[in-house]
Amino acid sequence: MASEQPLIGITMGDPAGIGSEVIVRAYPQIHSFANVIVIGDETVLRDALCVCESNLTIDSVDSVDSASFEADTISVLDLGRIDTFEYGRVEAEYGRASLAYIRRAIALATAGDIDAITTAPINKQATNRAGSEHAGHTGLLAEATSTERYSMMLIEDTLRVSHVSTHVPLSEAVERVTTENVYKTIEITNEALLGLGIETPKIAVAGLNPHASDGGLIGHRDLEEIEPAVEQARENGIRAFGPESPDTVYVSASQGAYDCVVSMYHDQGHIPIKMLGFQSEGGISGVNLTIGLPIVRTSVDHGTAFDIAGEGIASEQSMIDAVRTAVKLAQN
Repeated sequence: MASEQPLIGITMGDPAGIGSEVIVRAYPQIHSFANVIVIGDETVLRDALCVCESNLTIDSVDSVDSASFEADTISVLDLGRIDTFEYGRVEAEYGRASLAYIRRAIALATAGDIDAITTAPINKQATNRAGSEHAGHTGLLAEATSTERYSMMLIEDTLRVSHVSTHVPLSEAVERVTTENVYKTIEITNEALLGLGIETPKIAVAGLNPHASDGGLIGHRDLEEIEPAVEQARENGIRAFGPESPDTVYVSASQGAYDCVVSMYHDQGHIPIKMLGFQSEGGISGVNLTIGLPIVRTSVDHGTAFDIAGEGIASEQSMIDAVRTAVKLAQN
């Protein structure tokens, strides 16, 4: 056991998805830079060992203190939620299980028993059937930690993006582009970049309309809501720039001109990240993290992939990246 390494709790995600597979495939690399305890179900993880034809063994534990961090053994905090399951199915039972994994991880992180959380993907339809009102991890994490200022940040190589809104209809996303919301997102983005070790972050703020409204020729929200937020951030010592034309700012940022782009809505930020991450040589890569929380949470930047679940072919790269980022944030 390398006690100086941060302890990362990895939630297993939806039992019917690829979460357990990518954990098994990633573990040999992750073990070199982090201590890991999986929070989920032993039965699901054992099946993943078979699917991936892995020589690893499993140590089922009932507390974090009982975990061992060996190169050939994955410690799993077995919550006993799933006895039998079928890959690729949307089931309320699986949704309840994945929610239980997350809630236990939040409790452990809040108590200081683990240094950070990394989450495998959940299925939003399954968690909805299980009674969750949240569209994903982010809202659940914020509610459980009583956090009001939070955002989603995605990282792929040199490109980072954060979001004013994510899982809402586009009509609602437009209404959320207010000076207050944009400024808060800039502020917590700056804090997150400092946590990632960037000493003087340079933040671009994307416009909402084409060409950032082109001086008011294409709408007025860029001038009336986004520009004042950028000015407020600069007055408070944050190096923010914009609103920048959204059709070019991501290219500039990926080339190193900015440390992050504050995006106005889900697809504006997600599309450039996934264009890069889904074409990477090592398989699907990229990291999703929730910024603004009192605890560290990172995630893979892909879904449950029900179409290939159980085949043992899912890429582990995003899981490796997510744990590596969790380690960096926990250390800082």
